[in-house]
Amino acid sequence: MSNEDGGGRGDATRLVHGGRRKEWTGAAVNPPVWRASTIQYDSVAEMRARQHDTHHQFYYGRRGTPTQWSLADALTEMEPGAAGTLLYSSGVAAVTTALLSVLKPGDELLMVDSAYEPTRAFCDGLLRRHGIATRYYDPLIGAGIEALATDRTAAIFMESPGSLTFEVQDVPAIVALARARGIVTLLDNTWATPLFFPAIEKGVDLTILACTKYIVGHSDVMLGSVTANSEHWQALRKTSYSLGQCASPDDAWLAARGLRTLDVRLSRHQSNALAVARWLDEQPDVARVLHPALEDCPGHAIWKRDFRGASGLFSFVLEGGDDAARTALIDGLELFGIGFSWGGYESLVIPADPHRSAIPWTAEGPLVRLQIGLEDSGDLIADLAAGLERFREARG
Repeated sequence: MSNEDGGGRGDATRLVHGGRRKEWTGAAVNPPVWRASTIQYDSVAEMRARQHDTHHQFYYGRRGTPTQWSLADALTEMEPGAAGTLLYSSGVAAVTTALLSVLKPGDELLMVDSAYEPTRAFCDGLLRRHGIATRYYDPLIGAGIEALATDRTAAIFMESPGSLTFEVQDVPAIVALARARGIVTLLDNTWATPLFFPAIEKGVDLTILACTKYIVGHSDVMLGSVTANSEHWQALRKTSYSLGQCASPDDAWLAARGLRTLDVRLSRHQSNALAVARWLDEQPDVARVLHPALEDCPGHAIWKRDFRGASGLFSFVLEGGDDAARTALIDGLELFGIGFSWGGYESLVIPADPHRSAIPWTAEGPLVRLQIGLEDSGDLIADLAAGLERFREARG
């Protein structure tokens, strides 16, 4: 990819060099794994001085070491205009901490109706118990969200595209309305990553990644991140520290190793997924393919306008059939593992049943979500072709 930041360096260059400060790496290429709980000081004066500014300084293990700081800096460099990034033990921890940093009892949150299930569970559970109301909105509402905003609306949460049904939101239109009304905007940008959608540059206040997915890239680490602009950076830090949020240095080291190859991995995920999606779009047993790069997918025009690419996650709707027929398709697949998450090198599949509050989900048949990995696309297509044959037999 050849996209460049204001300094003229392309994305791939920033991925390779980001966060690799000499004082953190020494003579090595990568920062070592700094494991620490207790930090020792040379004097009482030094210990007291650190209490006032602990960013990128040793204070206590919970505040991080150069291993975590290096990854956080690299992620910040991928978001032009960002003030900083903090790491969390999972994507869910990143989502919940970001929300808690901008909400208080009595506030109202506008939450996209296609949100990741744990995000919805947090809104309907803990936020509700603490006097914060959630209103769900149509992901394709765009500037029409103004009609839903009230004097109590403190934040708008977006996930674009939705990770089950892949509606692409008009983020610039929503951000413009939010800024005019003094409302904070948050975006779950896990599907696109900053490579395909530079959220801070687009005006989003806080952008969230489940680094477990594409950043790590190897299905072996739980990790999340939140990157904030200057207006919300200090509140995010304060909330994160108050909640005791931190990420393991070992996990941060593995994520940093994955980050260096993100550019080439996403390119392969994109090309493989498009090949599979276009093949599925021609199959008579498939009613619809929900992939933002396909012209008939909801929000395609916005995706084409705002995004630099498409990653490897999408869904398709079967033509008729029931759960048993869908299960017959899935259970016999040889190259697709059945499992949650995505973004690793291997292909995955799950049966998907979207939950909606604002707009009921209706479809011609059951929904199947695919994570397309780095295998040969022809082999994946052959596996799915056999699966569709099992679906036809089970459907009758």
